[in-house]
Amino acid sequence: MHKKFSFIILFIFLLGIFLPQSNSMAANKTITISTDAVNVRSGPGLSYPLIKQAKRGETYPIVKEKGDWIEIELSFAKTGWVVNWLVTKNDSKTAKITSTNRNTAAKAKTSQLRVRSGPGSNFQIIGFLNKGQEVSILDQNENWYKISSPFGEGWVSKEFLEIKTSNLENSTDSISKIGEIGTVKSSILNVRKEPTASSKLVGKLAKGTKVTILSKENIWVKVKYLNIIGWVSASYLDTQQRTTSETNNKMTTGIIGTVTAESLSVRARSSTKSEIIGTVSKNQSFTIIEEKNNWAKIEYKTGSFGWVAGWYLEKSAANTKENITNHQTAKETSGQAQIAAKDSITILQDGTNIRELPSTQSGVVHRANKGERFSVTGVKNDWYEIKLNNGKKAYVAGWLVSTSGSIPRIEKSGAEGYIKNKIIVIDPGHGGGDGGTIGASGTLEKNLTLRTAKLLYDKLKAAGAKVYLTRNNDSYISLQSRVSKAHAYNADAFISLHYDSNEDRSVRGSTGFYYHNYQKALAQQLYSSMIRKTNLNSRGVAIGNYHVIRENKQKAVLIELGFISNPEEEMTVKSSRFQENAASGIYDGLTKYFKEN
Repeated sequence: MHKKFSFIILFIFLLGIFLPQSNSMAANKTITISTDAVNVRSGPGLSYPLIKQAKRGETYPIVKEKGDWIEIELSFAKTGWVVNWLVTKNDSKTAKITSTNRNTAAKAKTSQLRVRSGPGSNFQIIGFLNKGQEVSILDQNENWYKISSPFGEGWVSKEFLEIKTSNLENSTDSISKIGEIGTVKSSILNVRKEPTASSKLVGKLAKGTKVTILSKENIWVKVKYLNIIGWVSASYLDTQQRTTSETNNKMTTGIIGTVTAESLSVRARSSTKSEIIGTVSKNQSFTIIEEKNNWAKIEYKTGSFGWVAGWYLEKSAANTKENITNHQTAKETSGQAQIAAKDSITILQDGTNIRELPSTQSGVVHRANKGERFSVTGVKNDWYEIKLNNGKKAYVAGWLVSTSGSIPRIEKSGAEGYIKNKIIVIDPGHGGGDGGTIGASGTLEKNLTLRTAKLLYDKLKAAGAKVYLTRNNDSYISLQSRVSKAHAYNADAFISLHYDSNEDRSVRGSTGFYYHNYQKALAQQLYSSMIRKTNLNSRGVAIGNYHVIRENKQKAVLIELGFISNPEEEMTVKSSRFQENAASGIYDGLTKYFKEN
């Protein structure tokens, strides 16, 4: 009897060792904190004691899930619980896609390719790419690439950008050997701490500056210039073999800034609110020590340092044969110093009005055409002060031009302005085990709603909104959790996205729903804008008894974006074109709503 009992105990012990784990740890899943701070509790409920606060961006392994709560591993043998709508679930597939896309090289397939401030044709044009010009891809969605360009980060339609298919070693063909000398070929080249466009700036180099190449990584090159070491994009460097004479006889110097204003204040810090500690005069030139937010740090007199507004400096590459001494003009330093292009603007559309004063009420003194370029002499609110060919001063609206050099870019005071800082929760319907309705050819509603939501998310994010998704992958989220997220963030708008079905396969069109009167205006505006963009058959806006709008204290709407039970409409809504138009229509509706309310 004793032996039999011992055998049973041993069997149970071995079974416990070899049985697979039932929780999520076996799948190596993790969560990432998606808000500034999330309370971690000892159990799955608000009544349990607080263990710690997790910070935005921190990642933890998932142990298991229970209702709206996720148990996470904090350290060895220590776990805690967080609510699921304040975190983002990760999986290996998502991580792989992200790392593959980031810093991939691509080139423009057409000339005058528009780069926009956000992923949509309704966003401001911030510049153009020439055919064959290389850029670095930072991110992407279904229809747009986010890129790093000479004029900052922007978005380009996928249709007109070609991914370089060569291997990583060939992606920097022009950078062939470590130890070569590289010459900056863009007007201003950012130097970053790490090989990524989102990394901190450690300096800027002017066109013509020579650097030593230390190493390379994908499309990035590590360079040394004087006492600065950092990473630059390989696309903006020309290389040449280092020769003995170059090494012995040439010295490189910093970016030189020449004052363009009659008198320019020197301040203690990089802000117009900072104390004035000195002044410099027109045509004085200084080596720029550091740049921050369009301000330049200079040694304005021996041993005294301060900050000046960068947009009142004409920048140039220093002469390579001599050291630059402060307080000398470029002419005094070298009879023929190489002057880089001035800070300038380029006209984006034919017939752009150039005005006498910085106001739309002021008289038009010139009509400029697309591609015309003017030197910038100052900034007045949302207007650039420019110099015409006849030498006279005039003004152009900042949102009608692209910029080059270090002048601040003026954002369009239009649609994006009404969205900025608004809190918007997007709810892609269904998810996980809840697939939603099934289309005529087997399309799952949950996949379509997530596609639309992600496109809308990117547009709103680019416009400066604070945007949250109730889910960003194929996971199940309860109806209560979806509503709770709107309440937790005190959302200005909650948008639940769905696709419809009917036993009658001929039924087609879209419907908008609200439940409370305070939600009606939002529903009507979003719905009408979406219909205009998509040309779906309009079935109107009505009261809908749906949990996510009925129980919602915020302004909330639910939109059915077409019948996937209709074979023809299913094909339409699955297309990238429709998805883009639907997201753009809802975005337009939000801008109009916030403009009027």
